Amino acid sequence: MTTDQRVPVSNRRQRIVTVVRWLSILLIVAALLTIVRWLPIGHAMEATKGWISGLGVWGPVALALWYIVATVLFVPGTILTLAAGAMFGLVVGMITVSIGSTLGASLAFLIARYVARDQIAAMAGRNRRFGAIDRAIGEGGWKIVALLRLSPAIPFNLQNYLYGLMRIRFWPYVVTSWLAMLPGTFLYVYLGHVTGVAMEADRSRTPGEWTLLAVGLLATVVVTVYMTRLARRALHEHMSESAADNDEWRTS
Repeated sequence: MTTDQRVPVSNRRQRIVTVVRWLSILLIVAALLTIVRWLPIGHAMEATKGWISGLGVWGPVALALWYIVATVLFVPGTILTLAAGAMFGLVVGMITVSIGSTLGASLAFLIARYVARDQIAAMAGRNRRFGAIDRAIGEGGWKIVALLRLSPAIPFNLQNYLYGLMRIRFWPYVVTSWLAMLPGTFLYVYLGHVTGVAMEADRSRTPGEWTLLAVGLLATVVVTVYMTRLARRALHEHMSESAADNDEWRTS
């Protein structure tokens, strides 16, 4: 099989993976809504919201701190992101998760660069993509970081530590990570918000309100998928060019 034949096969496989991933997200949302309707989870959430509300302005601060700890300890933050949307709504939930995830990513970067560099380098050495990404960042800088954040070729928590070993300065890394993580953050906060709305027992939503929520969720998913595909394509092209230039330099 020639290189030209392998590329379309790889692209088709990647498209299938993308479709399956987003269908899985939609199924998870449907499952959450169903579970909320049939199990007494709403009472537990109301109790949690009551406790958070009791903290006043410190409620979002507490969740942001939990997010920072989870990021550093390689704990997936999806549940915390959904919880932020359910408890605080879109605006406060977005701000809370954005601050927590950015500070957590920044702390992991600093740990990798100044505290546990040897251990992280040993871990990175086992990742076959590390060298290619390091070369690409050396050439493209913050643009490659943005593309990787938008296209999750490497898990979020692992990325944070790997960047601490790469040729990018701290503040460009922080600003780029913050901006590039916003689309994914908004998606999961929105999912949490929809779940939280479904669990509200104080009043029922009108069909029009549910329609607006559904349309907003669908639009968010479509935009996020589109941005992810564009980022993945651009990242693939840049990595291919970088590898070709590297091979040419070696043979010259």
